[in-house]
Amino acid sequence: MSSSESPAEPAGGLPAVAPQLRSLRRRAGLTLEAAARAAGLSPAHLSRLETGQRQPSLPMLLALARIYGTTVSELLGESVAERDAVVRGSDMEPTAAGGWTYRQAGAPGRGMQALRVQVPYGAQGDIVRVHPGEEWLYVLTGRLRLRLGDTTHRLGPGDSAHFDSMTPHRIAADDPAGLELLFVHTLLQSPTATLCLGPAHPGEAR
Repeated sequence: MSSSESPAEPAGGLPAVAPQLRSLRRRAGLTLEAAARAAGLSPAHLSRLETGQRQPSLPMLLALARIYGTTVSELLGESVAERDAVVRGSDMEPTAAGGWTYRQAGAPGRGMQALRVQVPYGAQGDIVRVHPGEEWLYVLTGRLRLRLGDTTHRLGPGDSAHFDSMTPHRIAADDPAGLELLFVHTLLQSPTATLCLGPAHPGEAR
């Protein structure tokens, strides 16, 4: 048994997901063996998850959701209201967090989150972010200082970056006028696992 198989939630720790695990794997067109291999599990272990003999841990749910091209919410069988494909600019209500201002540019509950973000000079520039998924950003106005691992990049309007979010990264405005970005990143959402772009309170980092 691999190390990724060892932590399992006790019965009742998460909603029953067995029916969803099997149906979503089949919807993705994956055999039991192929899905197990991609998730770092044995076929026997994944079979026990699909038959309800074992409850998956949260890391397992995150891995399986990515492999099946869905969200943790759907794996948990949570119903999601119908979402409009179009988001109007007038509906993009601003939300402030950690000095940044966020506007949703996509529908909630998707496997990706799209945001329009205003980054003032000096806000959150010392926060190192590391989280699962991928991130794409596009500079609309201003200049961005982006640190990926040990390398610092400076981007201007029209420049973009696409990187693995497990790479430690810092995002900051590079001049006093601040900057505005478009962000798209993978975000597996559920009440048990919420990932966010910035801290909701001072000192709280993603």
